[in-house]
Amino acid sequence: MNVIHTVDRVVEKIRKRIATRRRIEFIRNHATELRELPVGAGRYKVALHFPDEMVNAYQLRQWYEPLVALAEFVPVVILVRSPETALSLREECPLPIHYAPAVDDMERLMHSQDLRVVFYVNQNIRNFQALRFNGPNHVFICHGESEKAYMWSNQLKAYDYVFSAGEAAKDRLAKHLRNFDPSERCRLIGRPQIDVNYTPPVTVNKELPTLLYAPTWEGDRPSMNYGSALSHGELLINALVKDGGFNIIFRPHPRSGMSAKPYAQAVERIRKRLDAHDDTSNARFIFDDSEHWGWQWSIADLCVTDISAVAYDFLATGKPMFVTAPVSGDATIDDSPALRQVPALSAQQADEIVSLAHDALNSNDPQLREMVDYYFGDISQGASMQRFIAETLSLVHEDSIADR
Repeated sequence: MNVIHTVDRVVEKIRKRIATRRRIEFIRNHATELRELPVGAGRYKVALHFPDEMVNAYQLRQWYEPLVALAEFVPVVILVRSPETALSLREECPLPIHYAPAVDDMERLMHSQDLRVVFYVNQNIRNFQALRFNGPNHVFICHGESEKAYMWSNQLKAYDYVFSAGEAAKDRLAKHLRNFDPSERCRLIGRPQIDVNYTPPVTVNKELPTLLYAPTWEGDRPSMNYGSALSHGELLINALVKDGGFNIIFRPHPRSGMSAKPYAQAVERIRKRLDAHDDTSNARFIFDDSEHWGWQWSIADLCVTDISAVAYDFLATGKPMFVTAPVSGDATIDDSPALRQVPALSAQQADEIVSLAHDALNSNDPQLREMVDYYFGDISQGASMQRFIAETLSLVHEDSIADR
């Protein structure tokens, strides 16, 4: 078995290398715009560095619309390092894509353009190939607000600034990071994604409430094991399907099952359960693997999710929500105001979700508004987007090291 497994791995590596060569050749001959750089007034001033493969494109997609809004003021580009990612984003991204696979390509980009800000949405180790350039402001914007330990990684010290959602993020960093001054290094922008008008790709029965169940993945280490699909998900979905009084949108994290096969199997069983009953129920049971995140907020009346960025995106809607309690004793859980205020859902309570959901929909939490202010600041229409653009432009227009 070990010999067969080794042979399969070798074959897969060869297949990937051949595919990569073909993509590089295609870019060289048919997608030359991916290597071109503008001159004069059109030179890029803002870039988002995305060195990942498409499996992590969900981290980038949520920034499309805020960056499009920013591009009305300054030229913006998405900087990618993988040929597969370059060609895929070329088809879907509304912003210019520049393919810079090697360090000398990065040199050419930095020396030919007028980059004042470089954004980062994750902690990919290849970020350091861009961080070594002194000219632009390097800004971590992340791919969502959450209470995961990821949010106070010591790696944040590598960036000039962190664009955070609200005061909660500053307090979190002050609590967990040494030799890091959040009052100097953090710029508060809210959550500009909530100011985008999303078109839903699905319809639901509007006479019934809609519940969004959006578990995160199982994580790649014990401290990040927040995913609930295996511990809560099947009981929760079975109860909702049996009741038939809720539309269900089930949106698992795109990385679900990548570190644990049983987790992937649980997600697949839930999908099959929803598919099997969708045609015979008055409610809509939707397995959501759509590329874009945002339209779900407007459709859903309440949400069940894990300790993840989903919880904080939905928090900004002001609608009721449950956050699952991790069953793993190794999962890092911060004692945050949000986790104290938002109702927790234990694995033992998962099959009681119908009554719990009705109670939540019929209640009014006067403290929710105060908590939303703490985590996001002003969430009135357009306020977050305006702050994101204003903070970015303030960095664009300050003197760069090259100017000095």
